[in-house]
Amino acid sequence: MKSGDICSSETVTGGENVFSSEPSDVSSADHLVVMVNGILGSSEDWRFAAEQFVKSLPDRVFVHRSEKNAASQTLDGVDVMGERLSQEVLEVIKQKPNLRKISFVAHSVGGLVARYAIGRLYRPPREKTEEMSAESFEEEKATIGGLVPMNFITVATPHLGSRGHKQVPFLFGVSALEKVAVLVIHWIFRRTGRHLFLTDDDEGKPPLLKRMLEDSGDCYFMSALRSFHRRVAYANVGYDRILWTLLWEDSVNEKYPHVVYEERCKACDLEQDLTKDDNTNDVEEELVTGLSRVSWEKVDVSFHNSRSRFAAHSVIQVKNCNLHTDGVDVIQHMIDHFSL
Repeated sequence: MKSGDICSSETVTGGENVFSSEPSDVSSADHLVVMVNGILGSSEDWRFAAEQFVKSLPDRVFVHRSEKNAASQTLDGVDVMGERLSQEVLEVIKQKPNLRKISFVAHSVGGLVARYAIGRLYRPPREKTEEMSAESFEEEKATIGGLVPMNFITVATPHLGSRGHKQVPFLFGVSALEKVAVLVIHWIFRRTGRHLFLTDDDEGKPPLLKRMLEDSGDCYFMSALRSFHRRVAYANVGYDRILWTLLWEDSVNEKYPHVVYEERCKACDLEQDLTKDDNTNDVEEELVTGLSRVSWEKVDVSFHNSRSRFAAHSVIQVKNCNLHTDGVDVIQHMIDHFSL
């Protein structure tokens, strides 16, 4: 095998690691990148992106494609999947003691699962003691599983849930279908469907997506999100209304022809932008308000000229490297802006 070739191996966690072929590359990579699939997906969905990360960032990243939540397991609920993912990540960290940093790249519902998991993996900084020097105290930062949180990247993730306002592609934006979906979604997508449509009512508690807007007990949902150096949301502006979108225009960058708009939203900026939208309902507004307490980088993507535009939800991830090649520049954009 030549240097630079891509090698992968299954792990005891059930996931799959992707790394450069040379042993020295494996030992020198100190940045764990965890890739999380969406509903009814698998680790295979991230194969292309994982290989591109390793090719572009040799010796720097160690990619783990999660496989604890695949196929029908993705219907068990965001919290159940989040617990599985958090345990899987801890197992990977345990196997690789040289790891120092951690990032997440998650598609669709996987973004919600990753948000839950980091809430469980968050470790707050220790309080300063008299024995600590100023230098050592400065090093006591919040961690995710003991690692420094760097990039939290979601791709076509329904952070606002999937209820109403044309946010579920297969319902074609028909309000009547969306109203019926609220009543039957749990038959199709089971507990995960309830979480997405905010119809879950566990022991009288608010819907899970609302609870994830606060730290609660030993789940530090917002503190964990805030601890990352970057929070990035990639979203399709057409044929996939899964997140918030503001503009639709032609790309001005030849290197990334499908990236049509980029914006760094400071805390509360996103809230101000979205409250101008008359179509934003009360539930969405509450979720936006909560999420906008931290800053985000927002990247709008458009495949409106692509033959595969109706599969935009998969193209943006390059789920299939033969069918979804139009999304390659989005993956490259992700890599080029990745904080190491």
